[in-house]
Amino acid sequence: MSTPQSYDAVHDYLIANWSTTPIAFENDRFEPPTDAETWLFVEVFGDLFAQESIGAETQAANLWREAGQIYVHVMTPRGAGTRTARLYASQIADLFRGQEIAGVVFRDASIGAGEPGKADGSYFRMTVTIDWQRDE
Repeated sequence: MSTPQSYDAVHDYLIANWSTTPIAFENDRFEPPTDAETWLFVEVFGDLFAQESIGAETQAANLWREAGQIYVHVMTPRGAGTRTARLYASQIADLFRGQEIAGVVFRDASIGAGEPGKADGSYFRMTVTIDWQRDE
């Protein structure tokens, strides 16, 4: 789980900059579309906190780094192929590429890394994973 600051940066940026499909975030009141529409399910993970410097007068004055990942699951109708999922996953990766938003720096992105696309019920899932970090 990420801090509220990191989560809010991702949430607010994605809501403001993505209108192509509906978006569901973790534990939101969201009902998947019933008309076989493509949509996104977003998860934000982070590690609390790694110490990145030493020698400050107080421990709290050292540099602390929170790092994590965004998982954006592109949910497309089952049996419709993977092109649309790949297209949207690529657009999501491009949206965050090289950005620094509210102190959160977005780094590497991959499509399908770690887990292949998976069919769940009426939908096929393809995940774009984006690495991020935030310093305090």
